[in-house]
Amino acid sequence: MPTHVIETNPADERGTLLAFLEAQRGGVRRALLGLGDEQARQQPSASRLSLAGLLKHVAETELNWVETARRVPHSIRRDETTWHLGFQLEGGESVASVLDFWDAVARQTEEYVRSVPSLQDTFPLPDAPWFPQGGRVSVRWLLLHLIEEVGRHAGHADIIRESLDGKTAFELVDEAARAGAGV
Repeated sequence: MPTHVIETNPADERGTLLAFLEAQRGGVRRALLGLGDEQARQQPSASRLSLAGLLKHVAETELNWVETARRVPHSIRRDETTWHLGFQLEGGESVASVLDFWDAVARQTEEYVRSVPSLQDTFPLPDAPWFPQGGRVSVRWLLLHLIEEVGRHAGHADIIRESLDGKTAFELVDEAARAGAGV
């Protein structure tokens, strides 16, 4: 599996940005390759992050941003009392179920991005103290932000996985290719 996104159609900016986002998602998914739920819950560093928690966080974050852009109520609401739940498996959740959830979110993201007339279309930023009051951003910004967010956490996932069993990102790329896994 290649580790670089190849631009197959320079005229399709949406497709290129979606491909970069999918490449970053793959980094998080690969970090979980071959691990069970218990291993994925482990926190092997000074950080409280686990692979399962990172997976859930990026899936929920992507969903919330797409729902913000679509101007619909968030399906998952977090506040200061529930924020931590976005970083851990709860109830009947498993790595497999959160991966399935993220796959559905990814389809929603692509459907939304492909449906807007222009990547320059804007939507209001959420009402939060870290955003400017009345700020607006474009769909292009949304894609770039998601690439940044998932990419940051893919790097965290690499470190956590290497701390768990010594496997590096490139070893996992090779394993995924040998297994025929599309991650």
